[in-house]
Amino acid sequence: MDMQALLQQAQQMQQQLMEAQQQLDEAQVEGTSGGGLVKVTVSGRGSVEDISIDPAAVDAEDAAESAQTIADLVLAAIRDAEAAVERLQQEKMGPLNEALGGMPGAGGGMPGLPGM
Repeated sequence: MDMQALLQQAQQMQQQLMEAQQQLDEAQVEGTSGGGLVKVTVSGRGSVEDISIDPAAVDAEDAAESAQTIADLVLAAIRDAEAAVERLQQEKMGPLNEALGGMPGAGGGMPGLPGM
């Protein structure tokens, strides 16, 4: 294989990888639970950015049970958001990882490239 073509292909892939990472940095996904009582906003990299709890989730009559229910709903919403982030990351990075895996000598990734 022509080394110049290989280097050019690697540079293109590095640029695509950097663009995909930038898109993930800017992306936000939402996870919900309890029919929308709890909403969690997560960055494309997986950091929790915001949690919103509908006041209807709070039962003033039974604070202890209400607190546990809210904790369970928050956890479920975070897991929902994490699944959405995983799908987004696969959408953005999957094709690049597959392409890198097919390059001779790449070993499934390219050392020195961000995220590899």
